Amino acid sequence: MSAVTSHLSKAAVQSQPELPWTLLHVVAALAVSPLTEIAERLRGAMLPYLSSSALVIFTEDCTGRPQKKTGEEDIISRVSIAELDALRSALSDEEPFFGEAEIAGESRAVLALKHASSHALLVVTDPHPAEPGDGTGLEMVTYLWHVAARRIQEKVADAPPSYLLESRAASAERVRVTAELTDLHSTTLETLLAALRSSSLSDAAARSTVTDLTAKALIRLRTLSDRTTDLVEEPVAKAFERLREDLRPLTSFSGVEVQFIEPPLNGRALPGEVAHAARAIVRGLVLAMMEQSDISRIRTQWDCDGENLLINVRDDGGGALTADTPSISGLERRVKALTGQLRMDVMQGWGADIFVSLPLDLPTRPVGDVAGWNLAARELEVLQHLVAGHRNRTIASTLGISENTVKFHVRNLFKKLEVGSRGEAIALAHSNGLR
Repeated sequence: MSAVTSHLSKAAVQSQPELPWTLLHVVAALAVSPLTEIAERLRGAMLPYLSSSALVIFTEDCTGRPQKKTGEEDIISRVSIAELDALRSALSDEEPFFGEAEIAGESRAVLALKHASSHALLVVTDPHPAEPGDGTGLEMVTYLWHVAARRIQEKVADAPPSYLLESRAASAERVRVTAELTDLHSTTLETLLAALRSSSLSDAAARSTVTDLTAKALIRLRTLSDRTTDLVEEPVAKAFERLREDLRPLTSFSGVEVQFIEPPLNGRALPGEVAHAARAIVRGLVLAMMEQSDISRIRTQWDCDGENLLINVRDDGGGALTADTPSISGLERRVKALTGQLRMDVMQGWGADIFVSLPLDLPTRPVGDVAGWNLAARELEVLQHLVAGHRNRTIASTLGISENTVKFHVRNLFKKLEVGSRGEAIALAHSNGLR
């Protein structure tokens, strides 16, 4: 039984004895929703209890697309990771927050909820309860959010190779764009600082004030860049420490000693998808080993050779585990999804020794591997210009067509590529070798 199914079963027992069939259908649809539709479906499911101008989900489980959003374009196109991260840091894990928060560049009325286990954040802007003062509506909103958060966790855990490749490409594209913006604005602000510090300016007080404001703006800009990088890369030592924290509640009452061999502190940072998957793989291996009756110790070790994350998990059991054990074969599929390798050595009476290698870089793909998209020649030309970072006006001028025609081709591209933005289209094209 899946975590979502189990969660639903417990809720069904604890809640009202009879629920409307429409609500059951809504919950069932939400529990199987694809990630691309989860925000829209959640907002629709909440509508009988809460209306809103926009809904935004922020989850670091999905490193390629940490935001999932729907609603008014002015809000969802401008909301930033820094705003969502600041709001999340101010919340407790359990209590809903009704109040004002900085979202999409201005103070707005919001309802915010944080999921306890994944720390995913839900933000609903301009919330209007259907029945003001009715606590049942908020309980239903909270319950529906927990179902959606569990669904996101499950989808990421079972991600196919195509999702992982696209997610890593999207992460890389976001870092590239952020770095370009940081360099551009940093150069502008540094030039401004140099001018304001010039002795030829007579108003010392004005110069001091503006210098201070500009310096703060520079710090904030660098912080935003660092925060974006942190979302898609995680130092190997930090990732290993999170693994230790994840395993502590699993092993504290088991009687099994778990030894941790620390990775080198200066090892290469891990892409977010690799760090997340590596922790899940080790947790799965430890749980599989702990199911044996004759085990007293497990040792887990991480290392990094600059190109791969190297994982070793070993037990002192009787050697009952095999590659055909369902839990082990499931983990092997997860490893292969990241183009990694899993090798298992078992000796009767000496336990199991499992080695996992996860590459840190995207696998190379044939250039222009986009035949499956069935793009027309003009659509492919437009996509190549998008990948090059050209705006609609530049594309129109280069191809000798109108901007409206460019917009028409871009809309068709989004539909064929099943994406919702230029950034997603560019990331997907990069992941398929289009340059």
